Amino acid sequence: MMELKPLNLVPPNRPPPGLNLFPNLNPPQKTLTFHKFLVLFLTFIAYAAFHASRKPPSIVKSVLGPEIKAQNGTNGWAPFEGPSGPHRLGELDLAFLLAYSIGMYFAGHIGDNIDLRLFLTVGMLGSGILVIAFGLGYFLDIHWLLFFVIVQILCGLFQSIGWPCVVAVMGNWFGKAKRGLIMGVWNSNTSVGNIIGSLVASSVLSFGWGWSFLLPGIFILVVAAFVYMFLVVSPDHIGLELPSKEIEMNVEGVALVGSETGETEEEGVVVEPETEGAIGFLQAWRLPGVAPYAFCLFFSKLVAYTFLYWLPFYLRHTVVAGVQLSHKSAGILSTVFDIGGVVGGVLAGVTSDIIEARGVTSIVFLLLSMPALLFYRIYGSVSMFTNIALMLVSGALVNGPYSLITTAVAADLGTQSDIKGNSRALATVSAIIDATGSVGAALGPLLAGYISTRGWNSVFVMLILSISFASLLLIPIVKNEIKEKLNEGKWLWISMIKR
Repeated sequence: MMELKPLNLVPPNRPPPGLNLFPNLNPPQKTLTFHKFLVLFLTFIAYAAFHASRKPPSIVKSVLGPEIKAQNGTNGWAPFEGPSGPHRLGELDLAFLLAYSIGMYFAGHIGDNIDLRLFLTVGMLGSGILVIAFGLGYFLDIHWLLFFVIVQILCGLFQSIGWPCVVAVMGNWFGKAKRGLIMGVWNSNTSVGNIIGSLVASSVLSFGWGWSFLLPGIFILVVAAFVYMFLVVSPDHIGLELPSKEIEMNVEGVALVGSETGETEEEGVVVEPETEGAIGFLQAWRLPGVAPYAFCLFFSKLVAYTFLYWLPFYLRHTVVAGVQLSHKSAGILSTVFDIGGVVGGVLAGVTSDIIEARGVTSIVFLLLSMPALLFYRIYGSVSMFTNIALMLVSGALVNGPYSLITTAVAADLGTQSDIKGNSRALATVSAIIDATGSVGAALGPLLAGYISTRGWNSVFVMLILSISFASLLLIPIVKNEIKEKLNEGKWLWISMIKR
């Protein structure tokens, strides 16, 4: 099998054009703390824009291929109407997510070798143009399935650029201290983006489903301009460096994060890393913990993306307290799941920082999410209150481990001592983990499209089984974490229980 080799192209260490246009934004006028917050904000809003632009397909599903006759008398949009409509819509999700997952493997490797700011900008511009192109299918009265499939495939490839880039940039600016909390708060960008996309797409749906794509597409194009102008990839690009306490060191004392040169604030010396350039693709797979977490995310993301793409459709076709929800109401109500995701991501991050065990935190959330989903399916239709409450809890428990693995865990694994000083492996590792998860994300919505025609109980069984598999994959990691804590003299209450 041919392995992807490092390209050995060193990204130029130059500031973005916005800092040349506004000199007061440069050090020493602006401090390291200011630029940390700027990077935090820009990467947050950038990936929120990516997710906002992914949300329209789920919002318009019930309009494109409804099983319930619409109030205006239409029966959907060819070729998605009729009994086979959910199948075609599931295949459309597969086209996007499969391209996304394949592109992710390559995007991470490329991102470790070129200017992340330019690469991220290209991904955002391409995504925005293609989201708008999908919406133009409404205005141009296009009913050709291949058109929509091609647009989704290309859009998936451009969207795959986003995650490895923003995670790598965050890894450059923030050390491991309180990483779970910082990444937990920051990774709410996915849920915030979903909420923005849902609200915007739902609010204009009555004017025609094409508008649900146009506005999110324009949004990501506008954000792309700010990213290009102001995003600083690494502190040393503008003459800054992280304090030595924030720079992660491997066992040989080589800096891993915060400076591409390895210079520390206190000593002011440069330690050349042993490994130049990005690590190889297969080498990244062999790093401890990468494969288990990657396949755990496969099943976790399968569940999360099934909700992302099918929850509005499910709510539209489910009677809540004896009431059939409208397209707009279903889309807005679905944002509750993402609000829960924000809470779950932060809670998982804080918990993992406190107990210093990402695997234990993840498996607890996963185990609790199974009864939560079961209760939501059984009691969610009783009243609007129970639907919202159970959806909120389900969103927190489903998205908690998903958020933790794609951020803090990926950053931990991408900066571990086994890399031996290679600080530019983070995008590759995060891409491998998220790309593997994205294969599950592609499979989940596709299966939901087919299984939902047999009944929604079957869909929820699939989701619970997926969570079970995700939990099983974490057991070896959880055992190692518990063993390490006991050896360190922590978690003594576990020893007391055993006795």
